[in-house]
Amino acid sequence: MSRLGPVITLAAGAVLALGLGVASTIATPAAEETAANTAAEAPPVEENTAAASPSPSQTAPKKIAKADYGGRVKGNGALIAISIRNGKAVGYFCDGRTEAWFKGSESDGRLQLKGVANAGSKVTAELGGGRAEGWVSVGGKRWDFTAPTVVKPSGLYRATAMVRGARLRAGWIVIKNPNGGYYQVGAAFAGEEQLDIPQLNSEQPTAPVTVDGTTVNPEDVDGFIEEMQ
Repeated sequence: MSRLGPVITLAAGAVLALGLGVASTIATPAAEETAANTAAEAPPVEENTAAASPSPSQTAPKKIAKADYGGRVKGNGALIAISIRNGKAVGYFCDGRTEAWFKGSESDGRLQLKGVANAGSKVTAELGGGRAEGWVSVGGKRWDFTAPTVVKPSGLYRATAMVRGARLRAGWIVIKNPNGGYYQVGAAFAGEEQLDIPQLNSEQPTAPVTVDGTTVNPEDVDGFIEEMQ
């Protein structure tokens, strides 16, 4: 019996060592697998490669699609008419003796026109509240005006033709009279010669008229605004 004790003890120790070795062998791969899975599950670090957001573009200026204005020039007695189509604008100043055609543009409610025959002539106006309010300069003189919006047959009309080898041009402004009917003023020239100008039919301003023996067909502004530009 005294000899079996050490043998049993050694055997038990060997078994215990073997068991610990096996447990260690099993535990090590499991720990490595867990670490690997943890690394795989961790989200990758993202680099900030996004470009800076561009600044918002400036809003395009607003342009009036369609508007017509007409009124008297203060301190002169002349009439002025202005028409706008999609930001393009034309104007006409006339007192029956002196006339001036203008062209230019409108943007964000501000009108800027220059003389067609004389670039020194100008029209500047602010648009809003159903009217155009500003000033007109012709022949070195300047006058203020306020021109309310108008509807046909009020507005601006023009006719052109060739007369004895000279280009005839005629312009009219038609404005509704608050007391009834219509008031109009116009001028006609063949080259530099001023001609007598007939009155338009207020109810049908585009009806043919005769200027210096020549029949002409007046057009409303939609018929010539693009040509003038």
